[in-house]
Amino acid sequence: MTQRQSGPRTPASWHPAAPEHEGLWMLARLRDFIDDIANTSPARLALTVFAAVCLVFTFILSLPASSATGTATPLHQAMFTAVSAVCVTGLTVVSTAAHWSFFGQLIILIGIFVGGLGTLTLASLLALMVSKRLGVRGKLIAQEAMNNAGRLGEVGTLLRIVITTSVVIEGALALVLIPRFMTLGEPFWQSVWHGIFYSISSFNNAGFTPHSDGIVPYETDLWILVPLMLGVFLGSLGFPVVMVLQQNGLNWKKWNLHTKLTIQVSFILLFAGTFLWGLMEWDNVRTIAHMDLGDKVTHSLFASVMTRSGGFNLVDQNHMESTTMLLTDALMFAGGGSASTAGGIKVTTIAVMFLAIVAEARGDADVKVYGRTIPQGAMRVAISVIVAGATLVSVSAFLLLQISGASLDRVLFETISAFATVGLSTNLAAELPPSGVYVLTALMFAGRVGTVTLAAGLALRQRSQLYHYPEERPIIG
Repeated sequence: MTQRQSGPRTPASWHPAAPEHEGLWMLARLRDFIDDIANTSPARLALTVFAAVCLVFTFILSLPASSATGTATPLHQAMFTAVSAVCVTGLTVVSTAAHWSFFGQLIILIGIFVGGLGTLTLASLLALMVSKRLGVRGKLIAQEAMNNAGRLGEVGTLLRIVITTSVVIEGALALVLIPRFMTLGEPFWQSVWHGIFYSISSFNNAGFTPHSDGIVPYETDLWILVPLMLGVFLGSLGFPVVMVLQQNGLNWKKWNLHTKLTIQVSFILLFAGTFLWGLMEWDNVRTIAHMDLGDKVTHSLFASVMTRSGGFNLVDQNHMESTTMLLTDALMFAGGGSASTAGGIKVTTIAVMFLAIVAEARGDADVKVYGRTIPQGAMRVAISVIVAGATLVSVSAFLLLQISGASLDRVLFETISAFATVGLSTNLAAELPPSGVYVLTALMFAGRVGTVTLAAGLALRQRSQLYHYPEERPIIG
């Protein structure tokens, strides 16, 4: 008779997983998870990726090595700076030049470059790198981010073009700026660093400066001001427009509708802003009244370019007239082009709403421009973006009024600057307690990713309806 074993038995099918197999299994699960989100909810993937990137930069900036004094930076200051960099805003609560070490400034610059690529581009890149493929819906989202600048199968190529275009333009700007800093007496490597920093900061519409007094010392130096304005303006047009210009040059007839509207409205706002800013500040002794005609025009043009998301400033924003601050609020809220490094509600949103108003005033059934009809869905998205932006600014301004007790004009200026990722400031952000800093941090994040993902999500969300209710028009106005 055989005696049975009393100890526990190990199932024959069970084998302890090798560490390398477990690591591969976790990577496979992560790949499947990201691929599933990319194909089912790309907007959620974009939000998740951008939030994760902000948290990573927050952690790095909070390290002692990131500060000039070698001490850890408080969480609210590190998070605010990280979000401001990744969201290419430019608002600061501590001096970029004085508080951060070279390592910290380098991390900020990397954050600006990464954030400038955009939320949807970044999410699409992650999906491509991890899963090596994009589903049809993921490709549609990436294509929407590029404003249909290419065919569906060319998304990977378009993303590479985005990165290449950014590097080429930023490199060209740096090559112009570096010799100027050298002629001004800066050492070679410091000139290289400042040239690279300003080129990336300007093209990405970030507004960060490595100098403690910003670019005020160069307020009459066209060798520096012109490249900064050119970089900010090119960055504000958006990658779809830049790619159309690369393919078709200045041939107006070959431009698509998005490119025509973006360039036309951008120039209208640029010239109108220049004229109105100069008119309002012409006799202001605290800003440009003491300057000659050429410097006044330069300051007006520079302010108009930077107000729509650049963030660099030559005058103290607190010294401007109240009317100029109101004009700046409006231009900041307008922002730049779609799928660009600029913020705001975007110039095409303004164009679509203006054309809809004109069509309604004329009694036209369709909204038409340049031989094209704008679909009703595009107008609904435009309305949603405007209302969402106005709501975010209103709620944040209400909270900051309660927290800071500052005047309405300063609070409204700071909130619109944060939402539109501009970076112009009345220095209110640096005066806020941590609670107010967190409010502005959330607003910068929402302003950068909220309206973009909202617009992309609504543009692709179309349900088929088998029935329609009877129409009845309410009284409006």
